[in-house]
Amino acid sequence: MLYSREILNLLGRKDVRKILKRKDSDAGERGRALEELRSSLFSRFRFSESAKRQEKRSCGPVLALTFNFLVAVGIIFMNKWVLQGVGFHFPICLSFIHYLLSWALMAILKAFSALPGSPPSKSTRLSLFTLGFVMSLSTGLANVSLKYNSVGFYQMAKIAVTPSIVLAEFIWFKKRVSFSKVLALTVVSIGVAVATVTDLQFSLFGACVALAWIIPSAVNKILWSTLQQRESWTALALMWKTTPITLFFLATLIPFFDPPGVFSYDWNFRNTALILLSAVLGFLLQWSGALALG
Repeated sequence: MLYSREILNLLGRKDVRKILKRKDSDAGERGRALEELRSSLFSRFRFSESAKRQEKRSCGPVLALTFNFLVAVGIIFMNKWVLQGVGFHFPICLSFIHYLLSWALMAILKAFSALPGSPPSKSTRLSLFTLGFVMSLSTGLANVSLKYNSVGFYQMAKIAVTPSIVLAEFIWFKKRVSFSKVLALTVVSIGVAVATVTDLQFSLFGACVALAWIIPSAVNKILWSTLQQRESWTALALMWKTTPITLFFLATLIPFFDPPGVFSYDWNFRNTALILLSAVLGFLLQWSGALALG
């Protein structure tokens, strides 16, 4: 509709009407004038389309990051409530339920042909296997850390992932950052250290788990971003490929980190609904995080 209005406005101009009313003797000049008019229209419309694409590119990551931030905050408090308030003291099993529900939702999308296919990339099975394994450690240890630590301590450990990513990318890819960013990361790291020492809800086991969680979390983000940006994987397609691997390794971690008694837990309607709500937030967190990284 906008383009039609533009065309009508241009055709209604006085100089354009003169061009269209010229006699056949002026056909050559009229043809040249119409060609100039066509070029002008094309340039204006192409500029408009380019501006729209640029706007979409600038808004997409912002929306993805905003959505990811909101979901991340929500799932932290929801998982903490499930692990303590609801009495579901099985952090690895909770992660397993998250990925199981994610896989079920993606299977439904695939059944309706709404799941994007895998790109014709050169991704090896080893890279997908490694990503699935690292994701199991990252998500599982995150919930274990949340169980044994306060939300504040958990958040501080999460902030420490960013300097770890910068260090890992410098070691692996020789990627350098500016001095101002290094200074900012140094301040953040000092803040993490201070908050760790002054946090009242501090346990040695929880601190060790949080420290162990930082490394796979950083590696997870690097691998995911690399596969998405360099090999054109979509978020859902990559999730579909790696989720079964993640489920397998989460199942192997359950005996080491979860206490016995998950089958004797009180699976009433309220508790089950809260756990499933946490799982839905987990799916949204993984999806929005993948969009932000891509």
